[in-house]
Amino acid sequence: MGLGREVREKIARRAAQEIMPGMVVNLGIGIPTLVADFVPTEVPVMFHAENGVLGTGPSPEKGNENTLLCNAGGFPITASKGASYFDSATAFAIIRRGKLDMTIMGALQVSEQGDLANWIVPGKRVPGMGGAIELAEKAKRVLILMNHTDKYGQPKILRKCSLPLTASLCVNLIITEMAVIEVTKEGLLLKEVFSPFTVEEVIACTEPQLIIDLASLDKEERYGS
Repeated sequence: MGLGREVREKIARRAAQEIMPGMVVNLGIGIPTLVADFVPTEVPVMFHAENGVLGTGPSPEKGNENTLLCNAGGFPITASKGASYFDSATAFAIIRRGKLDMTIMGALQVSEQGDLANWIVPGKRVPGMGGAIELAEKAKRVLILMNHTDKYGQPKILRKCSLPLTASLCVNLIITEMAVIEVTKEGLLLKEVFSPFTVEEVIACTEPQLIIDLASLDKEERYGS
């Protein structure tokens, strides 16, 4: 089941808090695209798109879209001060040279080791994986924004991904409508639980065992319990 606009924006708003001044960040399609709308204007950040833009801004207001200005997913964007344009070869060279501080992507599945599956469901036609492999492999930090469970209510955070991998051992942080989970060498660390969910509900919807520091969780007002 898809997430409503309010929940999607809640996830994007939390992801925006991970962006530090001066970063170069690539935003994937879907919820990640919304992240640019929640970065404070006083935070200097350059958003990168594989189609050849560096310096995209928030989404344009309805009616003010520029038909010649879009991100890699084809959605309208704005350009911030200092933006530059180039071909896709240069855009991918930026990725492959490891110049991106962060990429924020969606996912179909993530494993407890940080493996990522986000490009194909066997038997279904897809246009291709685009720059997903390069982004997952080369960005200095990989954030995943997604539903905590699939449309059947089954966990998308698994001990081992069952779908074809995009990249292995690449994910650093997972943000869902239920929680924020960090991938560490010791396992999956539950960092935050979003209201109205409880720790117990997050555990029930996550296949691997979570590392939980209840003392830390209790300090935050936004936690469900």
